[in-house]
Amino acid sequence: MATLSSVSNKCKGKSGALIIILCLAVVSNVSAIAKIFEPMSANTIPLAKAQSTPNVFPIDSKPYGKPYGDWSIIWWQSILSIPIDKNPLKDNTGKDCSQGQSGPIWFLAGTGGGAVKRTCTIPAGKAVMFPVFNGECSYAEFPQYKSESDLRKCAKDQLDKVTNVDASVDGAKIPDLQKYRAQSPLFDVVLPSNNVFGAPPGPTKSVADGFWLILTPLSIGNHNIHFAGSAVDITSSGVTNFATDVSYDLTIK
Repeated sequence: MATLSSVSNKCKGKSGALIIILCLAVVSNVSAIAKIFEPMSANTIPLAKAQSTPNVFPIDSKPYGKPYGDWSIIWWQSILSIPIDKNPLKDNTGKDCSQGQSGPIWFLAGTGGGAVKRTCTIPAGKAVMFPVFNGECSYAEFPQYKSESDLRKCAKDQLDKVTNVDASVDGAKIPDLQKYRAQSPLFDVVLPSNNVFGAPPGPTKSVADGFWLILTPLSIGNHNIHFAGSAVDITSSGVTNFATDVSYDLTIK
């Protein structure tokens, strides 16, 4: 994925612009979306005290035997392998929420910028993982990068520009989201010919960074998960703003 400023430039007639929660479009009405964010305060409801709200796996834990950074790799490998016409990132309703799902954790997707409301049915017993705000950089997208350290800096720079993150489950805000940032090891990924980035297809290597949450399995019934984020990139050519807002109405059965 690109830095915010390069995304802005690529949006001017080129494909493959890339903060993945935000990655496919520059949000033109960011000021309106930004109103959704409220500062976290002492009144935020801890998950442990919110009735019917699941627990969040600690950032330093190993859910189902893997740390957050490794689960972020699996999330990316799944998302990036799905053609654009069926990719959950481009889904405005939730019809593609079952694409690429396997294993003990169900993956929810972000957006290409802006707000979206989706519905999804998840099998009982599945943990739920979603990116509050994330990004990645690969050699396929940026052939000018020649080393893992180049990719790692690229991904880190994207997330360093994040100004707001927000998440809630069944109306209960999740506190201390800043501590849920995780960067991945270098990983392999295979891009299909019609991938979401418009990058050259085939195998490549990438590094990802982001704010992630992995929830323990939700109880049977109806639930809502909401997550949002925004970022600002101030460059010599101006200011580029991005915002995303995602709401999932889930049925667990």
